[in-house]
Amino acid sequence: MGTVLGFDAGTASSKGVLVETGGRIVATATRSHSVARPDPSRVEMDAEIWWSEFCDTAAQLVGRAGATVEAIGLSGMGPCVALVDAAGAPVAPAALYGVDLRAVEQIDALNQELGQEAIFARTDSRLTTQAGGPKLRWFAERMPDAFSRAARFHTPASLLVERLTGEYVMDRQSASQMTPLYDAQTQEWADGWWERVAGHIERPRLAWAGDLAGVLSSAAAAATGLPVGTPVTVGTIDAWAEGVSVGAVRDGDLLLMYGTTMFMISNASRRLRHPAMWGTTGIRPGQWNLAGGMATSGAVTDWLRELFGVPGFSTLVAEAESSGPGARGLLMLPYFSGERTPIQDPLARGVVCGLTLSHTRGDVYRAALEATAYGVRHNLEAMADAGVQPARVVAVGGGATTSLWPQIVTDVTGLTQVIPTHTIGAAFGDAWLAAGLLGAGGRIDDWNPPARLLTPNDGSDYDELYRWYRQLHESTREIQHGLARRGRAPIAAAR
Repeated sequence: MGTVLGFDAGTASSKGVLVETGGRIVATATRSHSVARPDPSRVEMDAEIWWSEFCDTAAQLVGRAGATVEAIGLSGMGPCVALVDAAGAPVAPAALYGVDLRAVEQIDALNQELGQEAIFARTDSRLTTQAGGPKLRWFAERMPDAFSRAARFHTPASLLVERLTGEYVMDRQSASQMTPLYDAQTQEWADGWWERVAGHIERPRLAWAGDLAGVLSSAAAAATGLPVGTPVTVGTIDAWAEGVSVGAVRDGDLLLMYGTTMFMISNASRRLRHPAMWGTTGIRPGQWNLAGGMATSGAVTDWLRELFGVPGFSTLVAEAESSGPGARGLLMLPYFSGERTPIQDPLARGVVCGLTLSHTRGDVYRAALEATAYGVRHNLEAMADAGVQPARVVAVGGGATTSLWPQIVTDVTGLTQVIPTHTIGAAFGDAWLAAGLLGAGGRIDDWNPPARLLTPNDGSDYDELYRWYRQLHESTREIQHGLARRGRAPIAAAR
């Protein structure tokens, strides 16, 4: 049986998986990396990391398994904006997705220039820190020398596709998050607006995530050790590949992605729109999404682990479980990097309320897990306002490998969650899409059947805490904004 390679370039690491075309996992590999934060508004990464880690991961997997890769699937965090010159070399560090807050001024300017309601009507999303378009404008204004040298722009998946095949192509799902560059009705680049925002940057060809992008070139084969002519998918953004990996792609499905950030994707066969959320094109024809993402979730839990000097999560999880619902009177706002949906507030900041000298690290850790759950509930209420009522909720990501965190989310929201057999994540979905190029993918449910259900316990205590969660933000918002401004370093023009 042949094998396929799935690869995902994430925020904290890149992951590869080698899978037989029948769904058996042969081997996995991970490469850790970190983002750069040159000032409080910017979160960026050297795009060369994505390519070097793909080459290393591919060599490790094939060397370990001794297998021949017959197709390659790709994904990565996004929407990111990586500018490259005519030779494909990065001209500046890539601006990451909504955790990167650099383009707040450009968002305001584009809303004035194009019209906020016109943008919403044409793209199904408002301009937020998640949008790719304002970051292109930021590069043009703040790094004009680099922007003038740029010929193309990329997400992680599209950059890898070009390095592997020579093709400049982006999937429509990724493109739909490059607001305001994409027209949701025509599902093509937005004529007129592209020129005003992206200027001279060449438009990538648009396709669907599982389409054939091209085949491995001789140069890429030499760099990776993979066979010349291996077919490569167009690829997509990691959260959507995660949805594929667990089969959360049907109408009425809702994906909860427990990662560095918490991400939520609902699926429908019609365009979905809400001013506080992101309306996007799906990964295949006829599919639409309403999506939401918190700015932090796993990032806060990892920060706490490091702050407390604990080498692994198991100790903190056990202590948080002992703390019990309500974290012994602690309530946290998880806005440690601002917040994306549904409040869309880059100046929001984290708050811990109710601390006493008797509280323990387990209580604080429990409060962080509960804060994420309250954020999920807030997002789901916004989705409900747009007519989204999930028929099935599927969990994926590193946080879904433990019982406590997803159980807290289930108790807070009252929604049963499906936990799949494999929670590898986006790379596994990439591998399934790659198998589809060979006509060998079959049903994803055969690759990754449900393993268990999490059903809600009595969440009445959480109802009151959730009300206080919402009130805590409203009552402290002005203070959060003032502290955020005090904490910001002066942002000079980048060089």
